[in-house]
Amino acid sequence: MNGQNRKDIAPGVLVEIVLKQDQRTGKRTAGIVKDILTKSPFHPHGIKVRLEDGQVGRVQLIKATN
Repeated sequence: MNGQNRKDIAPGVLVEIVLKQDQRTGKRTAGIVKDILTKSPFHPHGIKVRLEDGQVGRVQLIKATN
């Protein structure tokens, strides 16, 4: 699943995000969602989340759900 719909993402879900500094290259970082930062139900570039390790980026791929 892509990360454009907020309803598909919840704390504890394993995702791949693109960090702000990696947007040009598209390099992805895997991690577990701690907080969902985007308030709207949909975002065309991906829902912004904070991972458990503190990194913030937009979800590109949802790898596994609870």
